[in-house]
Amino acid sequence: MSLFSEAIGVVGAMASGDSFEMSSAFRTNGAWLAGIVFTLLGGLFILIVYRVIPFLERHLERTIMVYAYLGIAVIIFVEVIRRFVFSVQAPWSTTFPPVLFLVMTWFGCAWNIKLRTHLAFTEFRSNMPRPMQMACLSLDAVLWLGFCVIVVVTSSRITAQSAGNFQILEGTDNFMKWWFLITMPIAFLLMSARVLQNWADDLANFRTGRPLIEPGIIGGDA
Repeated sequence: MSLFSEAIGVVGAMASGDSFEMSSAFRTNGAWLAGIVFTLLGGLFILIVYRVIPFLERHLERTIMVYAYLGIAVIIFVEVIRRFVFSVQAPWSTTFPPVLFLVMTWFGCAWNIKLRTHLAFTEFRSNMPRPMQMACLSLDAVLWLGFCVIVVVTSSRITAQSAGNFQILEGTDNFMKWWFLITMPIAFLLMSARVLQNWADDLANFRTGRPLIEPGIIGGDA
């Protein structure tokens, strides 16, 4: 079977909604071709949504991060009191906080891409000629998009496999593990949108003569 046929098979499996078909389709080489297209188109679609709804552009990732963190804090606070004062504890209290932490981390990655608080070698690049600065920023975008494609494809494969096996989160009775796992490819689609957004801003700055390299501020606003 050709690479394009396998990629079309991935699209068909996703359209069917059958987790067994998707799990098999995601294991083919065509999944990588479909993943590249899906990541790029998904990132562009999210950018369009951000332009139509600016509120989401400014608050989506941060809101998820804050509520995930609050959920972790509340669960730990309540369960510590229940355990040491009343000698009882919910079985899921030791498994659900790590899940929320991972969700917070994944969406936090997308937000920090927007803020450019990742490793950017700002001091070194600021002394480069403008064409070299733009080349480095473009290389960053390519590398980040490649990273997004890898995570989207592999995490989608794991999510489909988990759904096909009806895996339940440890300590719970009816919380399916894929409900949590599916947030990973979603978060990295948001990251791809932020990468494309940054590169578009860099290209506009390059054409208009505005500064290309600016220091990112951890915890700052965009």
